Amino acid sequence: MSYTHLTTAERVKIETYLELGMSIRSIARRLGRQPSTVSREIRRNPGYKSERAQERYVRAKANCGAKTKLDETMRRTIIRKLRATWSPEQIAGRLFDGRIAFSTIYRWI
Repeated sequence: MSYTHLTTAERVKIETYLELGMSIRSIARRLGRQPSTVSREIRRNPGYKSERAQERYVRAKANCGAKTKLDETMRRTIIRKLRATWSPEQIAGRLFDGRIAFSTIYRWI
């Protein structure tokens, strides 16, 4: 079973249906979603407004995923050494002594 995130249009519909006084189960049925999905969405966003719910979702998604190991000083150093024709292997091995892998540099490039 795969899960898909609620769309902006679905959030607007949830807001509209709530204003019309519809139950969570009837909203879920109209959206083709599970009642638990709609219930969690409403619980996450008290005083449900679709625009605020979408902004909250976008902010939460921005914080997902792996964080980079490269800070700003490392990036500047890497760029300087690449311009000096060092390879990512040389940079990782000589300057960062195992703190980052050369593959991290390649992915960043």
